Amino acid sequence: MIPLINLKQQFASIKLDILKEIEEVIESGNYILGPKVKLLEETIASKLHTKHAVAVANGTDALVLTLDAYGIGTGDEVITTPFTFFATAEAISRVNAVPVFVDVEEDTCNIDPTKIEQAITPKTKAILPVHLFGHPANMDDILSIAKRHNLIVIEDACQAFGAKYHDKYAGNLGDAACFSFFPTKNLGTLGDGGIVTTNDDAIAEKIRKLRTHGSDKKYYHSMIGYNSRLDEIHAAILLVALKKIDEWNNKRISLASNYTEALRDIPSLSLPACKEGTVHIYHLYCVSSTNRDNDMKKLKDSHISSAVYYPKCLHLQEVYKHLGYKKGSLPVAEFLASSMFALPMSPFLTDEEQRAVISVISQLMGDDV
Repeated sequence: MIPLINLKQQFASIKLDILKEIEEVIESGNYILGPKVKLLEETIASKLHTKHAVAVANGTDALVLTLDAYGIGTGDEVITTPFTFFATAEAISRVNAVPVFVDVEEDTCNIDPTKIEQAITPKTKAILPVHLFGHPANMDDILSIAKRHNLIVIEDACQAFGAKYHDKYAGNLGDAACFSFFPTKNLGTLGDGGIVTTNDDAIAEKIRKLRTHGSDKKYYHSMIGYNSRLDEIHAAILLVALKKIDEWNNKRISLASNYTEALRDIPSLSLPACKEGTVHIYHLYCVSSTNRDNDMKKLKDSHISSAVYYPKCLHLQEVYKHLGYKKGSLPVAEFLASSMFALPMSPFLTDEEQRAVISVISQLMGDDV
């Protein structure tokens, strides 16, 4: 079976370096928020050209702590996308704020800036765009809207480590940004992990306190916080993976180019866009099909993995029924949820494997190459 994401081979390629780093951690006696975490924070801040990077336990916590740090809470509204993983909206709800969903662009799958302004109310405090599948959202328009209405912009960059927008990295575009290091992410570890990037000294300091029970001195607490600390072993693994991330992202970009070139003329298939001025790092390569279920079955029958991201939009989830959205409220997102599926994408997808995927897809559409 050609895997959707070849994690086993990816981590095997750096296994010896990982084991060496883990041994150092064991010998050090420092296991949580130690020197490896500090080095990871400094290295990521330097790479993304941000002033601060604050490591936390996972990407969801990164979102929750950032919203909390900005004082977003009960009754506040945060505008976001309905077409993403649940954690984006869940984090908003976790701080007792209200997610306000607006529709997305069909070509990028990202929040549509032309729909944002009409969703702003006196209760709106922030915009939370997602750089979905590794393609940066239209940040120029989003930031312009935010400036006009005095709103905070928090990037959900969990799928976009290494993506760029007009020569600036995702993670250095809004007021703050949140990353996940879940194993399947472009930059991932053997477990959970996350980080918040920002150029705001006060926000960085507040997140550092929040991640350790609201304390900056042991046994002294100035606020109600969380237990959201990154451990040294995951930091060590991420430091190894960081040395490979540009190489791995460039391979993803090359594979995506191959897919797009080979499949672009199939009329029943819509391919992912890459807008001018962006560097899309293809966390996933998702296509839209007029016959998704049949196409995915044929791929499976040919021993090729595929998967649906995301089958049910957030505004239609049972937990958000009380918000009053109905089927048809956000038609573009709903169309994507009913038509999109992911093809195999990994730095370790071989040329032979990709040719097999392309051949099967082309045959499905009656246009073998």
